[in-house]
Amino acid sequence: MNAKNVLCYLAVAALIAGLGPHAADAAPSGPQSSTPQEVFDGMKESFQAEKAKGVNARYQWDLSGPDGGQWWIEVQDGKCKMARGRIDNPNVTFVLRDQDWVGLSNGTLPGFWAYITGRLKIRGDRELAKKLGQMFP
Repeated sequence: MNAKNVLCYLAVAALIAGLGPHAADAAPSGPQSSTPQEVFDGMKESFQAEKAKGVNARYQWDLSGPDGGQWWIEVQDGKCKMARGRIDNPNVTFVLRDQDWVGLSNGTLPGFWAYITGRLKIRGDRELAKKLGQMFP
C-alpha cells in the first residue's frame, strides 16, 4: 500500500469515527440498540441543535437485511427532521446491512473496518458525513 492510500484510509477512518450516536465510544456502555429503528430513535434524542447551526444537509440510509429499509434525516440550521422512507436529493447516502448499522452505532463494529471491507458505503459529501457524528453524539 502506498503513502497516498494510507492517507486516504486515515482520512476515511476519521470521517467514519463519528458515525452513529455511539460510534465514538471506545467501549459500548449503557443500553445497546438492537434494531435500526432503535438507533434512529436514539439519534433523535441525542441531536445537538447548537452543533447543527448553519448546517443544511439531507442524509439517506439504505439498509438491507431483515430489519432493513430506508431512513432519512434532514438538518436545517439547527433543526432536525427524520423519518422512514426516501428523501429527495440527499447530500450523503449510507449503504449497509441493518445489523452493521446497529453495530456501528453501538460501537461494536469499527467504522474504519466496515468501510475498508466494503460493509459500509458512503456516497456524497464527505464533509457533511463527518458532521453527522458531531450533531448526533
